[in-house]
Amino acid sequence: MAHSLSAKKRIRQNAKQRGRNRWRKDQLKQAVREFTTAVGDGQTDQAADQLKAVYKKLDKTAAQGTIHKNTASRRKSRLAKQLNRAKAAK
Repeated sequence: MAHSLSAKKRIRQNAKQRGRNRWRKDQLKQAVREFTTAVGDGQTDQAADQLKAVYKKLDKTAAQGTIHKNTASRRKSRLAKQLNRAKAAK
């Protein structure tokens, strides 16, 4: 256990930030799950709308430092490919 005041404060700050990061990642995963469900069901119009929401969440999460900007970019690319494959198969 930390003894100095600054170390105790860092522990508190880390716990708070970890909670925020977990919440942001959870919201992101939830949005991606809704998108993949729509794509799997063949609802490409609905999936396209959800993709915009996922893009927004990815960009915001990357801007806040929870995930790296390149990770956000890679995920956006993969999700767009997934939607394009579903549209082509339709």
